[in-house]
Amino acid sequence: MRASQRARGEDVELVDSLLAADERRRSSGVRFDELRSEQKGLGKLIGKATGDEKAELLKRASQLAADVKAADAERDAADAETQALLARLGNLVHPDVPVGGEEDFVTLETHGTIRDFAAEGFEPLDHLELGQRLGAIDVERGAKVSGSRFYFLTGVGALLELALVNAAIAQATAAGFTPMLTPALVRPQAMGGTGFLGQAAQDVYHLDKDDLYLVGTSEVALAGYHMDEILDADRLPLRYAGFSPCFRREAGSHGKDTRGIFRVHQFDKVEMFSYVLPEDSAAEHQRLLEWEKQWLTSLELPFRVIDVASGDLGSSAARKFDCEAWIPTQGKYRELTSTSDCTEFQSRRLSIRVREGKQVRPLATLNGTLCAVPRTIVAILENHQQADGSVRVPQVLRPYLGGREILEPVAK
Repeated sequence: MRASQRARGEDVELVDSLLAADERRRSSGVRFDELRSEQKGLGKLIGKATGDEKAELLKRASQLAADVKAADAERDAADAETQALLARLGNLVHPDVPVGGEEDFVTLETHGTIRDFAAEGFEPLDHLELGQRLGAIDVERGAKVSGSRFYFLTGVGALLELALVNAAIAQATAAGFTPMLTPALVRPQAMGGTGFLGQAAQDVYHLDKDDLYLVGTSEVALAGYHMDEILDADRLPLRYAGFSPCFRREAGSHGKDTRGIFRVHQFDKVEMFSYVLPEDSAAEHQRLLEWEKQWLTSLELPFRVIDVASGDLGSSAARKFDCEAWIPTQGKYRELTSTSDCTEFQSRRLSIRVREGKQVRPLATLNGTLCAVPRTIVAILENHQQADGSVRVPQVLRPYLGGREILEPVAK
C-alpha cells in the first residue's frame, strides 16, 4: 500500500497513520470489552453482598461505570479516526500500471486512419464552426442562460445526441447490459462510497440545503444501486448501462478547452457498470474495453487505447484504460471513453457483498464510459466533415436519424 501511494504521488505516511489509528481502535475495543465484562460480573456480586462489602462493590461499580463510558468514547473516537483516514486512502494500484503522471501513459494500440485534409484540398473546421453552420450548437445563448461552459444542442445537434444515446444503448443491450435511467442527485453515502468526495471533491456540485450531490457520472448511482446488499454469486456478473445527465465543476480547468463543447459543466452520458467476483475483474475490464472499442469503431473514428499512469487514475481505480479519439483541428488524441477496474474499493465502502455458499465477501465493481455525448459529437463533426461544411453520418447512426446520410449546413 505504501508503494501504491507513492506511485499515485500521494501521502505515504497516511498508511502509517492509518495503521496506528487501527491499533488504537483495536486496543480500545479490547479495553472496553474487558471493563464491560467486569461490570457485568460485579453486578452479580452486588446482588449477593451485604454491609461493608456491598458498599465497597458499589464504589467500584461507580468507578467502573465511568471507566466504561470513557473506554466507549475512546473506542468510538479511534474508530472514527480510522474510518476518516481510510477514506483518504486510494485503491491499491495494479502492478502493471505505468508509474508517473498524466503524460506517462503507455499507448497499447491504435485504430483507424487519420485523414489527410491537405491531400483532400481543404482546411478542416473545428467542431464549433461546423456546429454553428449546421444549426446544431449554440454556446452564446448557453452562456447567456447559464454561464460559461454551458450550451444548447439545437436542430440536428439535438437529433444527433438522441441518435448517439439510442445507438449506444442498443449496443449495450445487445451485449447483455440492463438499460437504466438513473437519479442525477445522490446522498453523501453513495458519492463518498464511490470515491468522489476525496481528491475529486472539487469537481462535485453539492446542494447544501438538501445535502445531496449532483452526479458527475451515472457510475455513482449504479454503484449505489446495490448498496448495503448481499448478492448471490449465481447472479453475477450483473451489468447495467446507465443514462443520465452529468455535472462537473471542471475546477482547475480554467483556460483549457474553453471553445465549444469539449469540456462543459453539464452533459449526458451512457455508462456501463459491472458487478463481478473479484477474481473475474481483470477479464471483465478487458471486456468493457472491447465494447468501447467496438463503439468507437462503429462511429468510424480513428482512436488509440492508453494504459493510464498511476498518478492519473483517480482514487477508486486500480487500473484504467482510456480510448482517445483523434481531433483534427487540435492535432492530437483526446479522451472519449474510459474504463476502470475498481476491484473491491467501492464495494467495501458501500457494503456490497457476494454470498458463495456460507461465505460472504466483498465483490468487484467496474465502470466504462460508452458515450459521453458532447465529446463524441466533437469527434464526429471534425472527423466526418466535408469540404462544403456538411458532415457525413456514420452508418451506425443513420437508422436513428431517419436514414439521413449527410448533415447539411443551414441557411444563415
